[in-house]
Amino acid sequence: MPEFFPDNIDFAAYLKDSDAKTKVKPASDFVQDAKDRLRSRVKEKRTYLPWPKCNDVFEFRRGEVSLWPGQNGHGKTDLTTQVALSLVGQDEKVCVASFEMKPVITMARMVRMFAMTNTSSPEYQRGDGPRALDAFYDDFGDWTTGRLWLYDQTGTAYPDTVLGMVKYCAKELGITHVFIDSLMKCIRAEDDHNGQKEFVDQLCAIAKDCDIHVHLVHHLKKPAKESDMPDKHDTKGSGSITDQIDNLFMVWRNKPKEAAFRAQGDLSNKKSEADCYLLCRKQRNYEGNGDG
Repeated sequence: MPEFFPDNIDFAAYLKDSDAKTKVKPASDFVQDAKDRLRSRVKEKRTYLPWPKCNDVFEFRRGEVSLWPGQNGHGKTDLTTQVALSLVGQDEKVCVASFEMKPVITMARMVRMFAMTNTSSPEYQRGDGPRALDAFYDDFGDWTTGRLWLYDQTGTAYPDTVLGMVKYCAKELGITHVFIDSLMKCIRAEDDHNGQKEFVDQLCAIAKDCDIHVHLVHHLKKPAKESDMPDKHDTKGSGSITDQIDNLFMVWRNKPKEAAFRAQGDLSNKKSEADCYLLCRKQRNYEGNGDG
């Protein structure tokens, strides 16, 4: 089953164990690492988004931070949950720290995706339905054992605690991907630009130092029209956030299509459009030949 952290861990202490002196090294120390990286590039394990058509233009690299902003109600939490499950399926060790919903709700969403069925449907509430639900949860527990952790806290989180938790995940549990949902729960004041900048800066440093990938869910400014597709300048808070992170994915639900379908049904001229768009607005370390 997905695992939870003990209540008595001092996560903030994990921020105090770095020694700057050990990090200043001659450039020549990295020559062999660089050569090995070039030679092993084809062989080393890659991790991808859940959709194979994206494999040629994006991969998740260790030591990076991905930002996932979206408007309220556009599905950014559902989408990042799907990404997290895909990473578990790729034998990555994943921790989900959602400060906006209880772990039991996160679990229910994950099991629904895992089972590829609506576990709230009436047929699961009668007859053999409850036993089928038990089987879904048991299978999910077996599948995620040793690969998925949930951080059991909702509401406001102190920045140092969250940063220490990320470091703990990497150093003590060997976790390779940490999802934080969301930035506004770690830095409450929307106008605390210095606090946002410092928090994201430290996240980037920990990701590099601990060789993990951090995923940070964020919110967008309220648009003039919900039908407008967002750009990286639409993220809430400090503009330095998008400058510091490595990858920027924007989640946009096609509500104009939904409105047109409600009004016109199958006669809608938006019928062929996608229901949702995942827009990659930044990828700092892309090395491919595609349109990354």
